Amino acid sequence: MPLSGPLYARAEGSPPVPTGLPLVIALTGFTDAGGAVSRMVEYFRDELDPSTVVSFDNDVLFDYRARRPVITFDEDHLTDLRPPRLELALAHDSLGQPFVLLSGYEPDFAWEAFAETVIGLAEGMQVASVTWVHAIPMPVPHTRPIGTTVSGTRKDLTAAHSVWKPRTQIPATAGHLLELRLAATDARVAGFALLVPHYLGDTEYPGAAIAGLDSLSVATGLVFDSDILRGENRDYLQKVQDQVTASDELTTMLHTLEERYDSYMAGAGLGQPIIHTGDLPSADELAAELERFLASRPPGDDDKWGR
Repeated sequence: MPLSGPLYARAEGSPPVPTGLPLVIALTGFTDAGGAVSRMVEYFRDELDPSTVVSFDNDVLFDYRARRPVITFDEDHLTDLRPPRLELALAHDSLGQPFVLLSGYEPDFAWEAFAETVIGLAEGMQVASVTWVHAIPMPVPHTRPIGTTVSGTRKDLTAAHSVWKPRTQIPATAGHLLELRLAATDARVAGFALLVPHYLGDTEYPGAAIAGLDSLSVATGLVFDSDILRGENRDYLQKVQDQVTASDELTTMLHTLEERYDSYMAGAGLGQPIIHTGDLPSADELAAELERFLASRPPGDDDKWGR
């Protein structure tokens, strides 16, 4: 799709951005297991009240037919069209520390132009580092901490926080392209892929967002108050546990995942990747079992998933 106009516009009355700040990138799109990035974006915008510096043009970057915005039909008229947002903003963490935030949808078009623009803006602001987060489904148990795979130029982060280091080909995202182009400029860039339990990948899993915020803290020194998220996560995990303990099949599957995970983390299975396709259940098998369990409940029983 050819560019039909400028990629972005500066926000009127936008605040000056100090140099030397960390740049945090949170783009929703392709894979967002557990709704991790979506919830992080919601957290940033609702809790941190960032001040927009640059707004990217939806008519240039967004595919409306593929991802239609929401509009409200109110009896006999339309109101409240909610267009998507992709913005560069100045934000402050829970301690008041400033940082630059690029958040919103992953562009559908003009990736190279978008990457070039973001890198130009980052260089103009002389950002100290760039950190981005995304989330992928993995055959790991929810009873263990969410691990990460770390890529980029910050070898200290990779050494300390990357629990899985595959050599493989994967579908690229705009975040990957940004990291690749930034690395070519010798920028301090790190990408955290959250390894979210695959059977929870299609749910809104607060623990995934918490892991994303924690990863940002590790990389940048920023502090994010996640007490509300942690409370939601406790309730969520209790509902998951209720489902598991009520089903022998789910209990067996979870134990298998735990054994494989513990063996891998202990170094006993160094010949086995963390993605193991032998006797581990697939995401479809787990989902099917959950569906069977839900269908077997007595009429009127509460939906323990809280959907």
